[in-house]
Amino acid sequence: MKDLQLKSHRFRAEREGDWRRLEGLLAKAEGGRAAKLSDEELLELPVLYRATISSLSVARATSLDASLVAYLESLTTRAYFFVYGARTKLSERIRRFFSRDWPLAVQSLWRETLVSAGIFFVAAIAAYLLVSHDADWYNSIMPGELTQGRDPTASTAFLKSILYDDHKGEGLSSFATFLFTHNAQVSIMEFALGFAFGIPTAIFDAYEGLTLGALMALYASRGLGFELAGWLAIHGATELFAGILAGAAGFHIGWAMAFPGERPRLEAAAAAGRTAAAAMAGVVVMLVFAGLLEGFGRQLIKLDSLRYAIGGSSLVLWLTYFYLPRRESA
Repeated sequence: MKDLQLKSHRFRAEREGDWRRLEGLLAKAEGGRAAKLSDEELLELPVLYRATISSLSVARATSLDASLVAYLESLTTRAYFFVYGARTKLSERIRRFFSRDWPLAVQSLWRETLVSAGIFFVAAIAAYLLVSHDADWYNSIMPGELTQGRDPTASTAFLKSILYDDHKGEGLSSFATFLFTHNAQVSIMEFALGFAFGIPTAIFDAYEGLTLGALMALYASRGLGFELAGWLAIHGATELFAGILAGAAGFHIGWAMAFPGERPRLEAAAAAGRTAAAAMAGVVVMLVFAGLLEGFGRQLIKLDSLRYAIGGSSLVLWLTYFYLPRRESA
């Protein structure tokens, strides 16, 4: 035991100068002063890193004291991320996310997006036909908290007032907040439950389509279908697209779980999750925009033509942003 302590002491004495020097340079760089490192110091860092790695290998091989090994492991880990890690500013990471990472993630999910959109629109058409044929289907499809009095018993005048009256702002912000929260929760659930082979994701996709189709059928039965579509278009182009992308992200994980290929199932799901998470982070941004449009523009803008123009322009902008060809590497 005494010989081991002596060996550890000599080992540290011979090499500790390099370790302290490396630690000092790292402290200087990690303190936000990397730009102040001289050219000599920048060249010195990888040399000191390799020397410390060598010391760690010797310490492990000769079973030196655990505290010394732990210190060297911590030091080499810090040095590794500085020498080999990507050092980008937060602003640069945000710029890259919006300029490349998010749209490229969405592009890679084009198959899942088509499936998600297909389920949504098939469900919407089915609900529209059911409610048009029998109004009793409306209450079976629409959850009570979403109706806000908009049901088959409501008068046509009341249904129209929802589309054009601002009610002096009464309840506008609270209703918009409720809808934003509701849609965000559904989108997150679509994504989070994708690991169950995409089955819950498909159910949530269909649920969203059913509610839209039922509402459209109700208003169409009163001759207000065109007006409702314009009212929804202001925020719907963004909000519905976000929901479809959330479904696509969930399907991407679910399919990786169901068909992992040669990789272990969890490894395949983790790899799929990185792409899906990038897309989902953007979905939250889309829902914020949709919430702003929903909370203000939908009630303050009362011209049908302008409502359609805003909704159509939003859809074109999103499609262009996501599917404009980009090279894989910057």
